[in-house]
Amino acid sequence: MPRRDPVVDHVVLVSVDGFRPEFCMDETWPAPTLQELCWEGAYAHGVRGVFPSLTYPAHTTMVTGALPARHGIYFNEPFEPAGQTRRWYWEASAIRVPTLWDAVRAAGLTSAAVSWPVTVGAAIDWNVPEIWPLSDRIDAMEPIRQATMPERLFEEVEREAVGRLREANFSIRRLAREDRLGAIAGYLLERYRPALLLVHLIAIDHIQHQLGLSNPEVRRAVGAADRAIGQILEVIERLGLRDRTAFAITGDHGEVDIHTELRPNVLLVDAGLMEARPDRGRWRATFHATGGAAFLRLRDAGDEEAVVAVRRLLDGLRRGERRLFTILERDALDRIGADPEAPFALAARPGITITDAPGGRLVQGARGAGHGYDPHYPEMNTGFVGSGAGFRKGAVAPLLPLENIAPLVATLLGLDFDAPDGVLNPGLLAL
Repeated sequence: MPRRDPVVDHVVLVSVDGFRPEFCMDETWPAPTLQELCWEGAYAHGVRGVFPSLTYPAHTTMVTGALPARHGIYFNEPFEPAGQTRRWYWEASAIRVPTLWDAVRAAGLTSAAVSWPVTVGAAIDWNVPEIWPLSDRIDAMEPIRQATMPERLFEEVEREAVGRLREANFSIRRLAREDRLGAIAGYLLERYRPALLLVHLIAIDHIQHQLGLSNPEVRRAVGAADRAIGQILEVIERLGLRDRTAFAITGDHGEVDIHTELRPNVLLVDAGLMEARPDRGRWRATFHATGGAAFLRLRDAGDEEAVVAVRRLLDGLRRGERRLFTILERDALDRIGADPEAPFALAARPGITITDAPGGRLVQGARGAGHGYDPHYPEMNTGFVGSGAGFRKGAVAPLLPLENIAPLVATLLGLDFDAPDGVLNPGLLAL
């Protein structure tokens, strides 16, 4: 398929998981590379994500320009009627619409990805995907090794770029992972020169989940992500590709400190609508929880009596408990492109996290930080920086929808690509 008029030869799309806009806007954060790219290019005061504001639906929106109801990745973990196995949406075959890497291949170009979600088995030329084992008895590197394509690429990047990868230096619990992700991305860019390079950095999100937004270790995580971006930038500069390469750096969601946990499935167990078992037992209704939200699921899609029973339970809560969330009805979920199979969803207030635990107290204490909330909460905004070739220096977007990232990338590379829910913001580009 012939290309339209390309603006650049290479686009590096970096997702910084849990990226808060202040990381690039506030110089007190240890992110000199990110801030330099921001000053030299275009940026957004905020990027509005998807609902629920989770990593895997958001990353799929970034590369499709489609909302979750259309692209099919509704959550991080697919709802499993027989009980959650804690599998995530790892396989690209679950995506129901064309992706940027499909358009790259159709244009006769090449792509690479490093730890990008929902890419196992994707039509990406050099792909080190994100996946992990479901058992602690399995080496954490083995699923990545097996899913990396082409065959032997995992061993190649170990040999040529980073040394042996193992739990101690590549776990999401280690900031050292960011350094190795940056090194792998830099190596793939130098060795293979892909037109599109996708990179996912995870440390900030993990640290914020564990310790909250204000813990000093968050600053260390920001620095680690910035180092990874700096490694890629240094390769681009060393190869003399700065005037032919665009950097698009964004995130998947914001984050908010949490203090209270809500367990709505406790109500359903007490009412006999499900059992407190891993497989939910003989269940009629259950909540699939995502942190900032929970989606009602039915064993029988036509069981309106179960829906009425759940509504009655929620209406019967004490006033303080009922104020912990709002209810998003089916028409509201349709408007924001969320899971099409849920009769309704609970949207938690900021600071409240919803889990699917079927036992214990309905309301409990919690700590750390979380996401998954309605993306219209300002706390859920993530950031965006567009820098290098193709971006207009000084251009500012007050609020950029996440589904508009894919049209920007497609335009820069001259791809024939239709973003079903996104539109191009041409003012950010030097067209």
